[in-house]
Formats: sequence, C-alpha cells, structure tokens
Amino acid sequence: MDTPIFKGLKKYIEEENISFHTPGHKGKNDIINWKKCIPSIDLTEVEGLDNLQDPKGIILESQKLAAKTFKAKETFYSVNGSTGGIYIALSAITNPGDKVLIQRNCHKSVYNGIILNNLIPKYIYPKYNEKYNILTGINPLDIENSLKENPDIVAVVITYPNYYGICSDIEKIVDIVHKYNKILLVDEAHGSHLIFSKNLPMSALESGADIVVQSTHKTLPSFTQTSMIHVGTSRVDIDKLKDMYNLYQTTSPSYIFMASLDITRAYMEDVGRNQLELHLKNIEKFRSQVMEIDRISIFEGDMEDSTIKTIDKTKILINIKGIKGTQLESLLRKKYNIQLEMSDYYYALALTTLMNTEEDFNNFKNVLEDISIKTDYEEKEDFCFKEFKPIVSKPIREGFFSKKASCSLKESVGKVSASFIIPYPPGVPIIAPGEIITKDIYEYILFLKQNDIEIVGLLDYNREKINVVI
Repeated sequence: MDTPIFKGLKKYIEEENISFHTPGHKGKNDIINWKKCIPSIDLTEVEGLDNLQDPKGIILESQKLAAKTFKAKETFYSVNGSTGGIYIALSAITNPGDKVLIQRNCHKSVYNGIILNNLIPKYIYPKYNEKYNILTGINPLDIENSLKENPDIVAVVITYPNYYGICSDIEKIVDIVHKYNKILLVDEAHGSHLIFSKNLPMSALESGADIVVQSTHKTLPSFTQTSMIHVGTSRVDIDKLKDMYNLYQTTSPSYIFMASLDITRAYMEDVGRNQLELHLKNIEKFRSQVMEIDRISIFEGDMEDSTIKTIDKTKILINIKGIKGTQLESLLRKKYNIQLEMSDYYYALALTTLMNTEEDFNNFKNVLEDISIKTDYEEKEDFCFKEFKPIVSKPIREGFFSKKASCSLKESVGKVSASFIIPYPPGVPIIAPGEIITKDIYEYILFLKQNDIEIVGLLDYNREKINVVI
C-alpha cells in the first residue's frame, strides 16, 4: 500500500526524538495503555455513550468533573481544538457587527472568529522589549484607554500566557474589563496546567476571567485536538453558548478524544499534581545548569518591563550567542534528535510538560553544551521585530471575501492584502485581509524568508507570491 502519511509518521517515531514540542503527552503511553483501547473505543453515539451535542449522561458527568477541577462554573469539551473553542466562545459573547478589542499578536483563530462572526476588531499591542528582542506583555492601562475611547466595544480578547510563557497582569486586566462592564475572553491555549501548581502563574479562571479556552493537548497529556471551554462568570449567556457550540462543533465527535480529556483530568487530580511539582524541580535544575554554559542564556524575564507580571517557566526560551534560533532548532532535530516547539531569529523554544523526564533534561543539557563548544560563532544582523500597526483599507471580512488575484511580493507593496501572512508557529499574523502591504512589511517578510522562518499564506512553491484585492 502507498501510505505517505503513515510512512512519514513511522519514520518520525523510529528517529526516537526527545520531544520538547506539543502534544503534552510527549508520545508516552504512561497514564493508561492506549494501545489496548484503540481502535475499540472509536465509537459513536450509541445507547449508553451519551451525545456531545446534548449531553445528559457520561459526557455531562465528565464535563462537570472538569469544571470542578479547573474551577469553572461550567466546562464544555472541544474536540475541534482550541480553534473551534475560540469560534464558539467569541460567537457566544458577541453579535454580528459588534466591536471587539484584541491583542494584535493573538492567534489566527481569533482573526478567523472575527471574520466568521462579522466583528469589528480594535487592536492593543504588547510591549516590544528591545533589550531582549522579544514581545512581552500587555499594559492594562492600554486596555482601559481603548475602552474609554471606544465605549461600544463589547468584549476583550487576550492571550495568557503568550507563546513564550510571559504572563501579563491578568488580575488588573480583569478588574479593568469588568469596571467597564465588558466581557473578557482569554485564549489560555498554553496554560491548562497552571491550575495544578501554586508554583506557576495564576490561571485565568482564578483571576476572574469570564470565558477561557484551553488547549489541554498542549501542556497536559491529552491527545492533539482536545481542548476545553470554561465559563468563569455569569456574564456569559450559557444558552447562547450552547447554541454556538452546536453550530461550530462537529456532529461526529471522537470518543477517543473525549476519553483522553476525561482521563487527563482524572490523572491530574490524582498523581499528576505531584508529577508536575517534580517536573518544576527538574526545570529549575536544568535552567541553573544551562545558564552556566558559555554562550547560552535563558529568558528569565526583565524586572524593568512592567508588562511582565510572571513567567511560566515550563516554556524554556533559549538563546546561544552567534547562533540563530532557527539554526539551533534545526541542528537539535537533525543532529541530536531533539524536537523543539518553535524558533525565531533570536530564540528557540522548548515546550516542556510533566511528561518530560529528568533524563530528557539531562540529555538536552549535554547537547546544548556540545553545541556551544562545537558550533562556530556567526555574527547576526540586528533586527527589530516590532509589530506593524496596520493601515486598514477595508474591513477584515470584506477583505477576506473580496475578489482577489496573486502577484509577486515586490509588486504587492501598496496593494491591499486578501490573505493572512503568518509566521508559523506561533500563528500570529503579520498582516490580515483588508490591510495595506507596506514596504516595511515586504522587507520584513523577505527577512523572515531569508532566515528560514516558515510563513503561511504565501503562494507558489517558492512562497514568492501573495493574494491581493482587485
């Protein structure tokens, strides 16, 4: 049989990579013996197995247990990932034509939700920390100023923690959003583990957020595409949320996924908490050892940056002097069989979970030391990754659905984009439909391409064309 996907998966498995990447289970079979269960539990809505679209039995019971564990008023399982969860949550707290305040560096799923629900986005911007060449947190006062200037905003959407583990002052943000009687939606895709340790930043639900979407598969040991939608306050209309849930959620949900969510929650309530504390000790040991290696630094925060409230240290952001982040990620995978989550020009990111072992960290430390000794120093061009404030020509939905044609990147300068252009990961748009492609944006895209950063949204084999509005 010709099975290119299956062959590719088998090849990857045979490499025996150490995973500092999603999913959170890290390919381990430790919690239960999934090999004995699959495919026998790949079932559908038969008698006794309940129905995710209208749960009254075992699914409802499991979701209630999850709500208790994560300290939510109600919890809903999303088997369409957090992307589906964001669509549901955003549509539940808005109506078509509403204005919403979002982080410019939010995930693509928020932009997609805006298009699907015909919303009007207003943007707030994270701080660009020039000392460390990294986007950090959101200033709560920027949110307050935006709400004062735009009283017709109905909801605020923030990301917490961000991809690098940086946490804004969410308690202050919650207070401000509620002071103006708005609803706060938190994309906590990378924070489902926070609730399980007092040695980690406060979870969004504990802070008082109204509705929270978590990618359980990213930082806890459930399967890819498994997420949860948590309702935190009575500001959310539960009946409308259920309507939107049934609109966006598949009518053929995977019972394997639902079982994975159920088992992960139970595991974390049992031995998982202690395992997480052991994991945090392994991280501290790893960080202290690696910081002593010549050329290597790990981002620990910046006391002078007021937008950083705390850091989720399960995300390890590594810089080696004289080595690009993209080069480090590639070297680790190809030569040492260590798979990182992502990289940019300056940094490479190791996403760790409680399923990473002490041996994983020891191997990783030894490899980093080997690289620091053996890899030649390369002078890197200084480059500022500040975000571009968009010049909006058309509403995002109109730009997306406009008649379009492709042209070369160089010819696109001054034209209106009909596409999202997104370095991936982390899935944050440089430009969105309806926005003008400036010379600065063109040069920025070229720089990313020249430094081997993958960009989604460009066309043709060489990724040298883009769709523009005609």
